[in-house]
Amino acid sequence: MIRRFFFIALTGTVLFSSALSADEKTEKYIDTLTELGYPAPKENQLVHIPPTMEDLKEAELHPELKRVIRRGYDLFTNTQQLRGENVFSEMNCSNCHAGAGRMPFSAPIWPAAVTLPDFRGKNGHVNSLEERIAGCFTYSMNGKPPDYGSDKMVALTAYHSWLATGVEMYPDKPIYGRGFPAPERPEELSYSRGKQGYNENCAVCHAEDGAGLQVRNQTAFPPPWGDGSYNWGAGMVRVSTAAGFIKNNMPLGQPNSLSDQEAWDIAYYVNSQERPQDPRYTGDVEETREKYGPTFHKHSRYGQIREADGKRLGDHENTGEKDFLKPDTVRSRTFE
Repeated sequence: MIRRFFFIALTGTVLFSSALSADEKTEKYIDTLTELGYPAPKENQLVHIPPTMEDLKEAELHPELKRVIRRGYDLFTNTQQLRGENVFSEMNCSNCHAGAGRMPFSAPIWPAAVTLPDFRGKNGHVNSLEERIAGCFTYSMNGKPPDYGSDKMVALTAYHSWLATGVEMYPDKPIYGRGFPAPERPEELSYSRGKQGYNENCAVCHAEDGAGLQVRNQTAFPPPWGDGSYNWGAGMVRVSTAAGFIKNNMPLGQPNSLSDQEAWDIAYYVNSQERPQDPRYTGDVEETREKYGPTFHKHSRYGQIREADGKRLGDHENTGEKDFLKPDTVRSRTFE
């Protein structure tokens, strides 16, 4: 119960007394994280406590900018309002980026605002912040991104940047809690153990068949596979990424409660289930895996044989709930 309380407090709006100094706030923040089982930051790491929406009320910013930041927060935490237009899965951005994108070890989103533009191996060129967000819509949301420069995209980038308040561009220190850091990979991963671990720890929220949980026609817990889940191009299909997410965040409110082996096995099982096709699909699963294997699919189960039934994963043309494969935002750049 104490762990759950700490986690919910940290992923929500942790408020510190104004009487505390910046160093004291940071110390309390780290103490809370270490009590939840997260590692303490190393001496050379950058620790940043993102501001909350409560902080936004007191910020000395133009009222219109505050309104746009609040709109970005609203889109980030309730991305389902764009269902059928930009989103064709049952995911919200905050399903993977916990605590409204603020939670360390759950891929907090503020680092993107201070490290982009930068080269990205997934698509082989320099990406802007907008393009990085567009990628999340394309793959994790199995959707079509809002137009670059649109009101929605500006609102989302404004929210990302607000969370990075006070952090310099291109920081020269590694960022504490960035991404979904995975525990060390065990020697052997097991589909059967992963299925058992999923049923014991995850099915109560995400259903034994991976359909997720809906309450009053609203998604309470998203499906980890199937037509309403992320597609075969999403970062979460990499077993290491999913293992890091599970270890650091699941079961909800009980981070770091699973063993490393359990986290990896569950990730292996979940990512051995079918989902919508990778938007980069060439028409042949083996060709697609070979084309994107060196930079991406070498870490996924895409195109591999599932030991439970001999099925080749991803060998289909199913695009899930959308009627297209690839949005026009998935393209190469030459800057020439």
